[in-house]
Amino acid sequence: MESQRRNTNRRRESRRHQEQMQQHVIIGLICLIVAVLVFGVLKIVNSDIFAGKYRERIGAHIDPVKPEIDVQLLTINPYSRPGIKTDEITGIVVHYTANPGATAMNNRDYFESLKDNHENQVSSNFVIGIEGEIVQCIPTWEVAYASNSRNSDTISIECCHPDETGEFTDETYRSMVQLCAWLCLNFGLNETDVIRHYDVTGKNCPKYFVENEKAWDAFRENIRLSMKNVPES
Repeated sequence: MESQRRNTNRRRESRRHQEQMQQHVIIGLICLIVAVLVFGVLKIVNSDIFAGKYRERIGAHIDPVKPEIDVQLLTINPYSRPGIKTDEITGIVVHYTANPGATAMNNRDYFESLKDNHENQVSSNFVIGIEGEIVQCIPTWEVAYASNSRNSDTISIECCHPDETGEFTDETYRSMVQLCAWLCLNFGLNETDVIRHYDVTGKNCPKYFVENEKAWDAFRENIRLSMKNVPES
């Protein structure tokens, strides 16, 4: 009898062990399936995340900083919107239009006209007008023909101005600060990552900030302060 009880107990223990093993296998398979599904969804949403390329941050603390933007994307063409994907964004380049009195839409429409007249290869992701209006010409994940060797890893901002001095109106200036602050938050950058076209090529652009170094330093400081005042998510 004692031997039978021991055999019965062994069989019960063996079945219990097998059941536990089966449960562990099932749980493991479920975890694996979930991980594969999550990975697949993320890869579909943004495959470049896994390639270490373009990425944007998200968060409730970023959205309120976003300025009003009039999205007027250019037609894809070889002269102003080549449709080339950017690398990871590591900087923001500020330009001036060198076209006194022109509006943001004037400049945007000039970029668009290049697809037909082939006069030049030039464009910008954003143009800020004299009244502070912001027009987006090219998505931030696409290259603009603006900053030479830094086209592939920067976002470009062309800024309008009323006269030959290149000095910006208060409205333009405020939009420049707000747009730069939002883009910095969006791409994990800080004010030192905001540079002038001059810093890339030595060109006198943006003219007022190249010829007035203190004004440029103050502009960067205003970007820093704008970012500092944003609550953490």
